[in-house]
Order: sequence, then structure tokens, then C-alpha cells
Amino acid sequence: MTEATCHGLMLCDDLIFFSRVSGAARAAGLTVRMVRSAADLLTAARAAQPGGVIVDVHNPGLDLPALLAVLKDACPEMPRVTAYGSHVEAAVLRAARQAGCDRVLPRSQFVEELEGQIREWLAK
Repeated sequence: MTEATCHGLMLCDDLIFFSRVSGAARAAGLTVRMVRSAADLLTAARAAQPGGVIVDVHNPGLDLPALLAVLKDACPEMPRVTAYGSHVEAAVLRAARQAGCDRVLPRSQFVEELEGQIREWLAK
């Protein structure tokens, strides 16, 4: 997949979960690229100008407010940001909403909505 064909980026470090998301994206005619760090996400976003970004809020070392501020500067058209995380970490999910994510879901709801919503989350 070239940067130009990338519809979305996913910041996570779980290859098995990413394969589930990329499979749903592929079924919807979209492509998604996995990145493992905020720095990698920003580099990829500058090159690909994605329609959407999916973020695991439990990614190690993630400073979500700082990432979103830099992402806004990196992309002329700010991509939609969908975040997911553990339902028992309500404060972390609330912080993601306050940081400016467009959609914040517990991981179980993210999985439940994945096939039906992936196009809305990633396509421009």
C-alpha cells in the first residue's frame, strides 16, 4: 500500500486487533495502515493525509492532547479521530473526548460497530 492510497491510520500496538480492523476496512473498499507510536502517526499523516485516524488510548506513552494539536498542524484538513479503550477506564475515555476526539468508544462498542462504521471513521 502506498501512502497515497491510505484512507486511514491506526495507532495501536496490537497486530492481531489491527488485522481485524484492516479486514473490515478492506471489506469496505478502504485501506488502513498501522503505526505504533505518535511520532510514526504524525509522519504517516503528513504523507498520506488520511480521512480518519483510529487511536488506542492505551498506547504506551500517548499524550493525546499533544498528538491532536500536532496532527491538526500536520494535516491541512484535520482527519476524523476515533478513539477506543477499556470500558473500565472511564476517566481515560472522558479525557479523550475532552482532548478533541470526534468519537470515543469502549473497545467492546468499537468492535460491535466496526463493520458498519469503518467507512465513516476512515473515508474522506
